[in-house]
Amino acid sequence: MTLFIEDGAPVIVQGMTGHEGMRHTARMLTAGTNIVGGTNPRKAGTSIDFSVEGESRQVPVFGTVSEAMEKTGAQASIVFVPPRFAKSAVMESVDAGMPLIIVITEGIPVADTAYFVASAEKKGIRIVGPNCPGLVTFPVTPRDPGMNLGIIPDGIAGRGPLGLVSKSGTLTYQLMSELNDIGFTAALGVGGDPIVGTTLLDALQAFEADDSTKACVLIGEIGGSAEQEAAEWAKSNMTKPVVAYIAGFTAPEGKQMGHAGAIVSGGKGTAQEKKKILEECGIRVGETPGQTAEIMRQILADLGE
Repeated sequence: MTLFIEDGAPVIVQGMTGHEGMRHTARMLTAGTNIVGGTNPRKAGTSIDFSVEGESRQVPVFGTVSEAMEKTGAQASIVFVPPRFAKSAVMESVDAGMPLIIVITEGIPVADTAYFVASAEKKGIRIVGPNCPGLVTFPVTPRDPGMNLGIIPDGIAGRGPLGLVSKSGTLTYQLMSELNDIGFTAALGVGGDPIVGTTLLDALQAFEADDSTKACVLIGEIGGSAEQEAAEWAKSNMTKPVVAYIAGFTAPEGKQMGHAGAIVSGGKGTAQEKKKILEECGIRVGETPGQTAEIMRQILADLGE
């Protein structure tokens, strides 16, 4: 499965020298991700020593994204930069022409996100996030390279016929665990902020185009209309079954639940409303993660998978 990036492509980490950046870089390296550098203007020319399965792995630190791309051929950047510096970090990658930028940072001001998402769209650059767990692809065989770009834990699931896209980080992990005996081609967390780069619809379109993906799991939540937009497209264009879970059936109106994007306003964006629209579009909706997994099992059994 190739979801927005080729398996084994070179990757850099913006913010690699910070605490979270170092921790998750070590984990991604262990998972097999081809991380070839990090950026920090104050530490340019140095390197960070990571232990990968008992062996030392030196990852160079570059002063700029442009330099890192020139020296390594990087095709993606993962952003672990504090919120007040995130706009500058993302725009540095946009200006350098980085094809894929995955923004893990939570708490970025909406105006900053709107600016860098619009700037990226003008250049044909894909942004995943912000406030997302990232992207993981699963290798066809253990010898093939997989990609773990972000904070999705390793070992939850393996290769299989399902594609998963989610607005929620923790629910991404839970549904992967619920269906770990079946497995996935790829799992993508798009983030739940009011403005994000890659949408649920974008992910469904990518999974529809992938021959290895036979069915999709969509995890939504209260607030916004992304689920409805994806469902309307799927109704007319999707040839593969989609099963959904919408978090927030008991959420009170007007109260923010979890993050800035998860809020119901004026009676719109409730889980009940989304469930109704999705089911009208032919997407079965579970009311718990476990029920969602069971619906998917039934569908796969009917398909003979």
